[in-house]
Amino acid sequence: MDQFKEFIAIIGYGIEAVGVLIILVGATIASFHALVSKRHEANEVRYKVFRTTLGRSIILGLEFLIAGDIIRTVIVSDTLENIAILGLIILIRTVLSLTLFLEVEGRWPWQPQSCPDTQANTEK
Repeated sequence: MDQFKEFIAIIGYGIEAVGVLIILVGATIASFHALVSKRHEANEVRYKVFRTTLGRSIILGLEFLIAGDIIRTVIVSDTLENIAILGLIILIRTVLSLTLFLEVEGRWPWQPQSCPDTQANTEK
Protein backbone atom coordinates (compact mmCIF):
# COMPACT_ATOMS: atom_id res chain seq x y z
CA MET A 1 0.00 0.00 0.00
CA ASP A 2 2.89 2.36 0.72
CA GLN A 3 4.26 1.83 -2.78
CA PHE A 4 0.87 2.69 -4.25
CA LYS A 5 0.72 5.93 -2.23
CA GLU A 6 4.25 6.84 -3.32
CA PHE A 7 3.33 6.16 -6.94
CA ILE A 8 0.22 8.34 -6.68
CA ALA A 9 2.25 11.08 -4.96
CA ILE A 10 4.71 11.03 -7.86
CA ILE A 11 1.81 11.28 -10.32
CA GLY A 12 0.39 14.22 -8.34
CA TYR A 13 3.72 16.02 -8.35
CA GLY A 14 4.06 15.27 -12.07
CA ILE A 15 0.69 16.83 -12.81
CA GLU A 16 1.66 19.89 -10.73
CA ALA A 17 4.95 20.10 -12.65
CA VAL A 18 2.97 20.11 -15.91
CA GLY A 19 0.91 23.01 -14.53
CA VAL A 20 4.04 25.01 -13.70
CA LEU A 21 5.50 24.17 -17.10
CA ILE A 22 2.33 25.37 -18.85
CA ILE A 23 2.53 28.69 -17.02
CA LEU A 24 6.23 29.12 -17.83
CA VAL A 25 5.84 28.18 -21.50
CA GLY A 26 2.76 30.38 -21.81
CA ALA A 27 4.57 33.35 -20.26
CA THR A 28 7.53 32.80 -22.58
CA ILE A 29 5.35 32.55 -25.68
CA ALA A 30 3.27 35.57 -24.69
CA SER A 31 6.41 37.63 -24.03
CA PHE A 32 8.02 36.54 -27.30
CA HIS A 33 4.94 37.45 -29.33
CA ALA A 34 4.55 40.78 -27.56
CA LEU A 35 8.18 41.77 -28.06
CA VAL A 36 9.04 40.36 -31.48
CA SER A 37 6.27 39.24 -33.77
CA LYS A 38 3.80 42.12 -33.49
CA ARG A 39 6.01 45.19 -33.90
CA HIS A 40 3.71 46.70 -36.55
CA GLU A 41 0.72 46.78 -34.18
CA ALA A 42 -0.06 49.50 -31.69
CA ASN A 43 1.19 49.06 -28.14
CA GLU A 44 -2.36 48.70 -26.83
CA VAL A 45 -3.08 45.79 -29.18
CA ARG A 46 0.20 44.07 -28.28
CA TYR A 47 -0.56 44.55 -24.59
CA LYS A 48 -4.05 43.06 -24.93
CA VAL A 49 -2.74 40.05 -26.87
CA PHE A 50 0.04 39.56 -24.31
CA ARG A 51 -2.39 39.80 -21.41
CA THR A 52 -4.86 37.41 -23.00
CA THR A 53 -2.22 34.80 -23.85
CA LEU A 54 -0.58 35.04 -20.43
CA GLY A 55 -3.93 34.91 -18.61
CA ARG A 56 -5.06 31.83 -20.51
CA SER A 57 -1.83 29.98 -19.76
CA ILE A 58 -2.09 30.85 -16.07
CA ILE A 59 -5.69 29.63 -15.95
CA LEU A 60 -4.76 26.33 -17.62
CA GLY A 61 -1.73 25.91 -15.36
CA LEU A 62 -3.87 26.53 -12.27
CA GLU A 63 -6.23 23.75 -13.36
CA PHE A 64 -3.33 21.29 -13.45
CA LEU A 65 -2.06 22.51 -10.07
CA ILE A 66 -5.50 21.96 -8.54
CA ALA A 67 -5.70 18.46 -10.06
CA GLY A 68 -2.30 17.53 -8.66
CA ASP A 69 -3.25 18.81 -5.20
CA ILE A 70 -6.47 16.82 -5.21
CA ILE A 71 -4.76 13.59 -6.25
CA ARG A 72 -2.00 13.88 -3.68
CA THR A 73 -4.25 14.92 -0.79
CA VAL A 74 -7.08 12.44 -1.31
CA ILE A 75 -4.88 9.40 -1.88
CA VAL A 76 -1.64 10.14 -0.07
CA SER A 77 -2.40 12.23 3.00
CA ASP A 78 -6.10 11.98 3.74
CA THR A 79 -6.18 13.53 7.21
CA LEU A 80 -8.90 16.00 8.07
CA GLU A 81 -6.36 18.80 8.44
CA ASN A 82 -4.86 18.14 5.00
CA ILE A 83 -8.29 17.98 3.39
CA ALA A 84 -9.23 21.31 5.00
CA ILE A 85 -6.01 22.86 3.71
CA LEU A 86 -6.73 21.40 0.27
CA GLY A 87 -10.20 22.93 0.34
CA LEU A 88 -8.73 26.34 1.13
CA ILE A 89 -6.11 26.01 -1.62
CA ILE A 90 -8.76 24.98 -4.15
CA LEU A 91 -10.99 27.88 -3.09
CA ILE A 92 -8.18 30.39 -3.53
CA ARG A 93 -7.10 28.95 -6.89
CA THR A 94 -10.69 28.77 -8.14
CA VAL A 95 -11.36 32.40 -7.24
CA LEU A 96 -8.10 33.34 -8.94
CA SER A 97 -9.05 31.34 -12.05
CA LEU A 98 -12.50 32.95 -12.20
CA THR A 99 -11.16 36.48 -11.83
CA LEU A 100 -8.47 35.82 -14.44
CA PHE A 101 -11.11 34.46 -16.80
CA LEU A 102 -13.19 37.60 -16.25
CA GLU A 103 -10.16 39.79 -16.95
CA VAL A 104 -9.13 37.89 -20.09
CA GLU A 105 -12.53 37.15 -21.64
CA GLY A 106 -14.55 40.07 -20.26
CA ARG A 107 -17.31 37.75 -19.03
CA TRP A 108 -17.89 35.05 -16.43
CA PRO A 109 -17.36 31.44 -17.57
CA TRP A 110 -21.07 30.63 -17.29
CA GLN A 111 -22.14 33.62 -19.41
CA PRO A 112 -22.63 32.98 -23.13
CA GLN A 113 -20.02 34.40 -25.46
CA SER A 114 -21.38 37.50 -27.14
CA CYS A 115 -21.65 37.68 -30.91
CA PRO A 116 -19.17 40.08 -32.58
CA ASP A 117 -22.03 41.73 -34.51
CA THR A 118 -23.85 42.45 -31.25
CA GLN A 119 -20.73 44.01 -29.72
CA ALA A 120 -20.14 46.20 -32.77
CA ASN A 121 -23.73 47.49 -32.60
CA THR A 122 -23.56 48.29 -28.88
CA GLU A 123 -20.22 50.11 -29.20
CA LYS A 124 -21.54 52.59 -31.80
